Amino acid sequence: MENGTSENGVCSSESINGAQDVWSCNQSLASSADHLVVMVHGILGSATDWKFAAEQFVRTLPDKVFVHCSERNMAMLTLDGVDVMGERLAGEVLQAIKQKPSLRKISFVAHSVGGVVARYAIGKLFRLPRSEKGEELSSKSCEVESKGTIGGLEPMNFITVATPHLGSRGNNQVPFLFGVLSLEKVAGRIVHLIFRRTGQHLFLNEDDDDGKPPLLRRMVEDYGECYFISMTKHYNVLQWEDSLNEKYPHIVYEEHCKACDTEQCEPIILEDDFLDELEEELVTGLSRVSWEKVDVSFHSSRMRFAAHSVIQVKDHYMHSEGADVIQHMIDHFIV
Repeated sequence: MENGTSENGVCSSESINGAQDVWSCNQSLASSADHLVVMVHGILGSATDWKFAAEQFVRTLPDKVFVHCSERNMAMLTLDGVDVMGERLAGEVLQAIKQKPSLRKISFVAHSVGGVVARYAIGKLFRLPRSEKGEELSSKSCEVESKGTIGGLEPMNFITVATPHLGSRGNNQVPFLFGVLSLEKVAGRIVHLIFRRTGQHLFLNEDDDDGKPPLLRRMVEDYGECYFISMTKHYNVLQWEDSLNEKYPHIVYEEHCKACDTEQCEPIILEDDFLDELEEELVTGLSRVSWEKVDVSFHSSRMRFAAHSVIQVKDHYMHSEGADVIQHMIDHFIV
C-alpha cells in the first residue's frame, strides 16, 4: 500500500491491485466523512483515470466524502462482460465498506461502460427495506417508507458520464467509428473479436446463456434477484452546442425528466431506421426512472476528437478543458 499527499491537502493510498482511496489529510475533517463515493472507469481503463476528479471531490467536500476508485476490472478485464464486471465491482464495494465502518451513505460516479457496470453492481447490492416483522417491503411501499440500502448504506447519487445505457449500436457511442452507420453495422457483427463479451453486451447481441434476452434488456426491469429498476427509483441520475453558465463553459443543456409509472409509460418510437424494437424497449424501460440530463459539448475544443476522455479529465495535462464538467458534478452532488 502506497500513501501520498498532494499540495491541496488531499491524501491518497494505492493498493497492490491498483485501487485508489482518496480522503482529506486533515484528520478531523476526514474522521467526519461518512459518504463513500465509488468511481468506476471505462473500457480498458484503470483507477487512475478518475484521479483528478477524486481529488477535486475531496478538496471541495473534505469533511463529507471518502472516494474509492475501483480497480477490480482494469485493463483487459473490462472485456469480460458487463455481468462479470458487475459481480466483481459488487464484491469490491462490499470490501471497501467493510474497511471503513463509519460510512453511512454511498454514491457512484462512472465513466463510459463503467456506468452500465455500476448499474449492474448496484442491482446486485440493493436491498429493499424491511418491515418491523423483518419482511421485505414492496418497491411501492419503499417510495413512502424508505429508500432501501446498497451494501447497508443509504444511496445518494448515481452519476454516469458518456455511458451507453441504450447500447452502442446506432447511437454514435463508439468514438473511432465517427457515427458512420455502415461501420456501426459491420462492428455489430465483429465486435466480439475486439471487445469480447463486453462488446456483445453493448451491441445488444443475444446472450449466450440459455437463450436469455440481451443483458441490457434485462437491466431495464427487476430480473431474478437483481433490483435494476427498484433501486434506481431512489436516485437522481445524471447523464452527461453554447454554455448556460460562465462557470461551466462546456455545459450546454440541462433537463429534468420525471419517471412515469409502468402502466403510464407509452412505447417510445425512435425515428431512425437502424434502431429496432429492442432499443425502443430500452428507452421505454429507462423512462420509468427519473433522471437529470446534462449535455456537454467540446465542439470548439482543441481536444474535441478526444472528448470521451476530456469529459472525465482522464489526464489533467491533456484533458484539463473538462474540469468544469467535474466541478458541475460536484456542485450538484447530494451529500
